Amino acid sequence: MFHLGWFVGKGYSVHAWNQPWSGTIGQDWMEPDLYLDLARALERACFDYMLIEDGSFVADAYKGSPEYYLRNAYAVPKSDPLPLVPLLGHVTKRLGIVATVTTSFYPPFLAARLGATLDHLTHGRVGLNIVTAHNDRAAQNFGLDRHYEHDLRYEMADEWMEVVNRLWTSWEPDAIVADPASGVFADHTKVHPIHFEGRYYKSRGPLNTAPGPQGRPVICQAGGSPAGIAFAARHADSVIAKVRGAAAAKSFRQRLSAQMQPLGRKPGDCKVLFATSVVIGDTMDDARDKRARMTASLADSMETRLAGMSYLSMVDFSKYDLDAPLPAIKTNASRASFEAYLSGDGGKTLRDMLLDPSGGGLDFVGTPDSIAAEMGEMMQDIGGDGILIQDPLTRKTVAEITDGLVPALKRRGLVRQAYQHERFRDNLLAF
Repeated sequence: MFHLGWFVGKGYSVHAWNQPWSGTIGQDWMEPDLYLDLARALERACFDYMLIEDGSFVADAYKGSPEYYLRNAYAVPKSDPLPLVPLLGHVTKRLGIVATVTTSFYPPFLAARLGATLDHLTHGRVGLNIVTAHNDRAAQNFGLDRHYEHDLRYEMADEWMEVVNRLWTSWEPDAIVADPASGVFADHTKVHPIHFEGRYYKSRGPLNTAPGPQGRPVICQAGGSPAGIAFAARHADSVIAKVRGAAAAKSFRQRLSAQMQPLGRKPGDCKVLFATSVVIGDTMDDARDKRARMTASLADSMETRLAGMSYLSMVDFSKYDLDAPLPAIKTNASRASFEAYLSGDGGKTLRDMLLDPSGGGLDFVGTPDSIAAEMGEMMQDIGGDGILIQDPLTRKTVAEITDGLVPALKRRGLVRQAYQHERFRDNLLAF
């Protein structure tokens, strides 16, 4: 069997606001209903988790202006996903709920306290997607002139994780006595300062709230660069990976496993879910026609792809010739995501790269039954742990996956039929 996750790639934002089936047209994008409906559907389909992306800036890389992003609701407006977590937890009982937190701008004590609080409120079902943030504009919102260098961000994140882990263990498991007879609620001898002082962070501790039911929230991570993989090998319970094709996916799993073993971690301690896009039709011809229409529509929406690449890289892609090979580009921003966005090998033109509707990741086209069979074969070949759906969030795409594809996967015994445990980490590690 393999695991299932859903990536809310635009975060708590505006989803397909001018498209059919969006359910968020006009002024109701701030309402939680779409996310609550998604959570209910994912739990019915026995997904492991839903993960909500986040960012803290208004992009202006494309043509040096925020106009495109604001006019088209591209990653803005975007609200904080953390307040959604208790609402999602309230309408579900087993689904893991993962919100994004950045090590670059969240003080460790604040993050540890939030994580513990949300774990209590969800009865042990919260996860934190740990990111280092990728954009100078975000850094400038938090008092910096430029963001920290890419690999330095991960060095700082390592120390950040050490602080939050110590804070989560600053209360011994039996510190809360809650004994009316003795009049003791918490045993003060079992709550300890951490007295941490490192290169980048300093915290006395202890945490002023008890750790949640999981002790430590599930830690998710999405970095695919060498520094990101090294970080995941040390800290992550689940990694979301965006790579092109089964061979690249298999290589990613092997590289992560090789780095985990010297650290005393088994490969199964960290579940890799590979970003996946699906095009589902009632018949194979229907699916292929649908894919062809999607590809054709890209020619009319080239600006969207250019703006997206600019968003990921902080490089203005409006200045490049669409019909010339794209030169090598270095970025201090989101390296792995930026590279996955491109499909070129140095010989393709920028236009050819952009005429790929998958946008990176594994790609499946067919009926629910044919896709389920193909997914099973690919997962067996990769030796990976699961699939992360990254399709646009509309009620139609949700129904196609949870009520079309997942039943086909269940008939083959490829995904769980029911949750085995109450808590997120226990379900994640169940197989």
